[in-house]
Amino acid sequence: MFSEWNPASAFDNAVEWTEPRSGQKLRVVEDHTRSILSENRNPDLDFRWSLNPYRGCFHGCAYCYARPTHEYLGFGAGTDFERRLVVKPRAPELLREVFLRRSWVGEVVVFSGNTDCYQPLELKWKLTRRCLQVCREFDNPVGLITHSALVARDADVLADLDARVTFSMPLWDPVVARKLEPGVPPPRRRLEALAELAAHGVPVGINIAPCIPGLTEQDVPTILREARAAGAQWAHFMPLWLPPKTAEVFARRLAEHLPNKGRSIVQRHVRRRGQLVEVARERSRPSRGPEWPAAKRLFAIQAERLGYEPPPERGPTPFRRPTKQVSLFPGPPTPRSR
Repeated sequence: MFSEWNPASAFDNAVEWTEPRSGQKLRVVEDHTRSILSENRNPDLDFRWSLNPYRGCFHGCAYCYARPTHEYLGFGAGTDFERRLVVKPRAPELLREVFLRRSWVGEVVVFSGNTDCYQPLELKWKLTRRCLQVCREFDNPVGLITHSALVARDADVLADLDARVTFSMPLWDPVVARKLEPGVPPPRRRLEALAELAAHGVPVGINIAPCIPGLTEQDVPTILREARAAGAQWAHFMPLWLPPKTAEVFARRLAEHLPNKGRSIVQRHVRRRGQLVEVARERSRPSRGPEWPAAKRLFAIQAERLGYEPPPERGPTPFRRPTKQVSLFPGPPTPRSR
């Protein structure tokens, strides 16, 4: 049974609420922001620009590092993050305006740098698809990270782009995954979507992240084997990182749904990272003890044996501006042969 709960927000005293925080109904708010690209300065990330058509995420992953960002909007990092969602209806138009600027040189735009661009809201709003269509108009390269099988719907657009799609898959057991990723399609359904994109010629890979101690390590060989058979070309492996508020949600979810393993998982994470809660500057801090190096070695051995390679390198950007004026409200784009 879904029940409402949010960690105490650091912004509670600064927010004047116009309605009580009660009920469980999905609430969607429109954000009429004037900008759409976020510039990332985190040295752990290998991209500069990201695009997030939605804020908050119906997927509800207990470990999601983006939960604290919902408090900037006056919402909570718990169930508010999962049920009080924000959409940016002008995202495609704003992206086109960026691409028309002379200062834009065609750098990679990564979708889902924060929350998943293929969460269920995308079925109705289609903001991700429309933004991808804008990228296709300008031949702007794209990177995409998702938990969702819905990405396969856009295989036709992605196949026309210099695109790289990575599927997040930290767990293999569908029962366990359902408890920690309640709104995410089962692992096998994600692999079906991966296979469909691969069949369309879209480069695809997987991200076994976050590695949840006591749960993920045992799934690594199976995930790597099944994903490779489905067409994955590369694989990444990253440790669990729990910023403030996410740690509270994660511990609570474990206690509710995995009580027999929950305490052990938390203890192993604390041994590995030195503490339960970490701030952004500590994300790249080396893990302690032998467990994480052993897990990385297992991953590396299995990935090499199965033939995984790094993501294909990108050549010079294919970005180009149309020679004629582009309407801000065009009709459906016509696919181009490449």
